[in-house]
Parts: sequence; structure tokens; C-alpha cells
Amino acid sequence: MPNVVGMNHQKAQNLMQSRGLRNLAERDATGRGRKLLIDRNWVVVRQIPTPGARVSSGTQVTLYSKKYTD
Repeated sequence: MPNVVGMNHQKAQNLMQSRGLRNLAERDATGRGRKLLIDRNWVVVRQIPTPGARVSSGTQVTLYSKKYTD
């Protein structure tokens, strides 16, 4: 599992997909439940599974992001 914390959300998704991880979910890390409509305006602050974990290609990856302006 690559470490994408601190990375632009769109670039993080692209990296995950390039590694064969396509079961991606995204959440608003602030808890406000906002939809990540324009991914490039968000930054990843947490991820599950944690960086370095061994995962299969079908594993769900959840990226928790916040807007750069938060």
C-alpha cells in the first residue's frame, strides 16, 4: 500500500489505480459529509489500509481528504 497522505486527492487516486487498486472510496475528513466533486481541490490526510500494508487488488482503499482551504 503506497503512502498518499499529504498528496493531492486526484494524484493519490491515480497512483492507487496505477498500482492495480481500483476499489477506492473517498470521505470528507472533516466529518461534514461533503462530496469530493473536484478531486484536485482536496488533500489526503488519512488512508485505510495504512501505508506499507500488504493488500490484494480487490481490497477497498478509503482516502480521507479535506479541502486545501479547510
